[in-house]
Amino acid sequence: MPINGSQRDLFDIPDDVTYLNASYLTPQLRSRRAAGVRALDQADAPWTIMTDDFFSPVERLRALFAELIDADTEGVAIIPSVSYGAGIAAGNLTIGPGRTVIVVEDQFPSNIYPWRAVVDAGGGEILTVPRPSEGAWTSSVLEAVDDRTAVVTVPNCHWTDGSLLDLEEVGKTARAVGAALVVDASQSLGARPFDTATIEPDFVYAVGYKWLLGPFGLGYLWMAQKHRHGKPLEQGWIVRKGSDDFTRLVDYQDDYAEGARRFDVGERSSFQLVPMAAAALEQLLDWGIGEVAATLEGVTGAVELGATDRGLRAMPREARVAHMIGLRAPNGLPPGLGATLADQQVFVSVRGDSIRVSPHVYNDESDVDRLFAVLDGALS
Repeated sequence: MPINGSQRDLFDIPDDVTYLNASYLTPQLRSRRAAGVRALDQADAPWTIMTDDFFSPVERLRALFAELIDADTEGVAIIPSVSYGAGIAAGNLTIGPGRTVIVVEDQFPSNIYPWRAVVDAGGGEILTVPRPSEGAWTSSVLEAVDDRTAVVTVPNCHWTDGSLLDLEEVGKTARAVGAALVVDASQSLGARPFDTATIEPDFVYAVGYKWLLGPFGLGYLWMAQKHRHGKPLEQGWIVRKGSDDFTRLVDYQDDYAEGARRFDVGERSSFQLVPMAAAALEQLLDWGIGEVAATLEGVTGAVELGATDRGLRAMPREARVAHMIGLRAPNGLPPGLGATLADQQVFVSVRGDSIRVSPHVYNDESDVDRLFAVLDGALS
């Protein structure tokens, strides 16, 4: 069921702003800001920061993320970015000469460069699946998988227009040839349910500042059990066994803490970011991810209808996620369209030839009406 009523009051958004750009950055929850202020106040008195403050809040955050993706806490690592997560995945999977890494055309670069680096160093090939007609990514990706495939690394939806990839089907096909499934879920986690047990990814990672409503600079990685004894990107002190005993840190320890903790970024305890991220995940879990998706489906459905009425090409519901929709004009988009809309306090993203509209629970159909009122003039 959709969430009952607009949740705009939970965010600090001016009345004259129509913000339909959650896939870029989400506005700050009031509860997230309050958590950050409390953390900054504590930083004024560092003598109040105890040893446990380096550990317990991070473990709470780890558990919240695991709950959100219906996975085990031991598989979660705290990371700063998608490129960090992709670097861990690429560094712990075997590719080599004659093998391929499957990606989709125009995938976000943070999930391309780490794979290029590994292939350049150890052999193999990046195989790019071209953009299909009508956003039918799944069948195109499935056709590309063969006995040379080592890794399929794809998003749940394309970041430019929300076009959908069926991760369950992709995962089944990848496993049938012994390939790993690696998912960049930055544009879906928090707005679309993710069933880890059904999808069975080897690695899934996401930034925290988009649909997870968190602060910039903190993200998440989950990995399957078989990868948790792999090689981390860093050799930090806090991920070692016994690191919570500050009196014995120079009793250097080769053994890591349990689970995926060895893959945590250094300074994972960030005393400002962690409580803010936790406040955001708590709010998402309180709403329910299915309820968020149902709410946003109503808004993007109204966008699709308005676009079709105007002769614009809209990514149809069956080919996209519920929380994002791409619009394309028959004769292309005028230069500077994003800036033109922003001048009227209407905010979307222009990605390639697509107007990417990505609402959240602070939007309703009045925002859709305002979008088209301004867009009509800009495209005329």
